[in-house]
Amino acid sequence: MSTNMSLLVLLGLASLSSAALDVDLDSPDSIKTAAKAVASNLLSYYSGDEPGKTPGILPGPPPNGDYYWWEGGALWGTLVEYWHQTGDTEWNNLTEASLVFQSDNSYQPENWTISLGNDDQGFWGMSAMLAAETNFQNPPSEDSQWLALAQGVFNTQASPDRHDNVCGGGLRWQIPSTNVGYNYKNSIANGIFFNLGARLARYTSNDTYSDWAVKTWDWMEGIGIIDDHYNVFDGGHVEDNCTTITKIQFSYCAAVILEGAAFMYNYTDGSELWSGRVQGLVNRTLSYFFPNGVAVEPACEIDNKIQCDTDQLSFKGYVHRWLATSAQIAPIVYEPIMTTLKNSTAAAVKSCANVANPNGYSTATCGFRWTTGGYDGLAGAGQQMNALGALTSLLVAVDPQSVVAPVTNTSGGTSVGNPNAGGDTNFIKPLSPVQMKDRVGAGILTALILVLLSSALFWMCTEVVEGWFSQESLSEKSALMSGAIERESFR
Repeated sequence: MSTNMSLLVLLGLASLSSAALDVDLDSPDSIKTAAKAVASNLLSYYSGDEPGKTPGILPGPPPNGDYYWWEGGALWGTLVEYWHQTGDTEWNNLTEASLVFQSDNSYQPENWTISLGNDDQGFWGMSAMLAAETNFQNPPSEDSQWLALAQGVFNTQASPDRHDNVCGGGLRWQIPSTNVGYNYKNSIANGIFFNLGARLARYTSNDTYSDWAVKTWDWMEGIGIIDDHYNVFDGGHVEDNCTTITKIQFSYCAAVILEGAAFMYNYTDGSELWSGRVQGLVNRTLSYFFPNGVAVEPACEIDNKIQCDTDQLSFKGYVHRWLATSAQIAPIVYEPIMTTLKNSTAAAVKSCANVANPNGYSTATCGFRWTTGGYDGLAGAGQQMNALGALTSLLVAVDPQSVVAPVTNTSGGTSVGNPNAGGDTNFIKPLSPVQMKDRVGAGILTALILVLLSSALFWMCTEVVEGWFSQESLSEKSALMSGAIERESFR
């Protein structure tokens, strides 16, 4: 064989080895095989089941790894959906254990408070809710059950401490008042709360949840987060009473509200009000986030470069999943949604190639940009969740007999609830004004300390005293004692 011919053969083999996923999008078996490959690659990013690692979370948060705590919740929700759509139980025990391990204080583990937002907590709550709606394997009886965990998240977020009168109501983005973003009320935090309320209402037939969903929709619409054309904008700052809305649009904000509206449509037996809202949201979501029928993230997916952060790199998968569920429970939008999702998934699988991801895993590594017809070299857990969510979403249409719609407690749901779940809803209290009795007590304590300190100082040498009160020393001590908690970035 000539040298030129050998080179051509080698190039051909290299091209074949890195080719896109080979999948027939009309075949349930083919989709499931491809989804398995993508999911296996996704799990290569997870090491929480290894000795010395923390179960349930992806590596992070920055600078210790790329991922914030919430994306672990998104991962397990994606895998609950994967099991539900494909029937593959390989990662069910891992998923169950992870969702249970991180569930302290209704998914508010105290060691994550420095980056804990209502949206972060809510993502874990939605994964628990999904587990209840799909009859995912229940935890041991001594642990909180899926429905109760979702109720606990909802109850903590419905607490009066989370709903002040600034901007006329609504949830703040962050939970602790010390976190950057506490002064921001946004669509993702309130959209998730709306979504959970709608789903809990349908699952339990309890109007308390639907009342909260209606109230939250009205608030978002009232301040302009949702406009007359069903654009869903990011949010507003409390300093100006949310009068100036940040007009950035992210796909997962629109999709989580759309899914919530679809559940309200279903719960109200297809009411005219929710029918109009669902159709309006579908039309705008598909036109804005699926130009030419392929999912994009316009806020950061620019023509010549990607400006998305790690969070934003994962949005497409949630959008596919939530749109597919919306199509199931609101049949009036089934056709436009599923037609678009199929076209988008066809583009998504072309972004995957048999090349090594950052962990050395070389099968079905998927990129972020789906509009180029190939792998863009930008690999990550979010990108794997995107492709996986796209593939499994199609099984709603391709394998409808196997992929049943979300159940309720009257249509086969087995998860045990607790309407009073939530425990201490105030375990992260906002800063409160000092009361008079506190001032009196503090004054007495201060006086005693001063007396003791004066006595001690009397016996200390002048050099030590001067060293302690030097300006340089005071600056160092002040820095050590201030303890200001701040998030690394304003996500």
